[in-house]
Amino acid sequence: MDVSSFLTNMPFEIFIIILAIIIAIVLLFIVFQWRKVSQSKNSIAMLEKEIQLKKMSMVEKDIESKRLMDNPIPMPKDQQDSLKAIRQSTTETRNEIGYLHSEINERLARLEAQTEQKKLEKMLKEIEAKEKKLNK
Repeated sequence: MDVSSFLTNMPFEIFIIILAIIIAIVLLFIVFQWRKVSQSKNSIAMLEKEIQLKKMSMVEKDIESKRLMDNPIPMPKDQQDSLKAIRQSTTETRNEIGYLHSEINERLARLEAQTEQKKLEKMLKEIEAKEKKLNK
């Protein structure tokens, strides 16, 4: 092999080596990205399974609480009366709270309307005063 043939083949060999390095880098990048996507898919699948398990747990708790409500535990008469009195008191308190909320809302609405009326009356007086000034 003489020197001239070595020099003419050298740039082509360097081009092939550079091309191979670029291809290797691109392949590594693609492999890493594919791996990240795969891990993300696995994480999403795990989260979906956890959500399903939590939903099932909530449904089971709801069913259990409904079952307990439907099948009351037998209690002595005095305990039943006590619970009945508590429920009645709770209902009365809720009714009173509802009434108070309604009364507060109505009074606020009335106050807002009165404030708006006074503001409009004041504006009307100002307009009338300006009209009188202009007409003089």
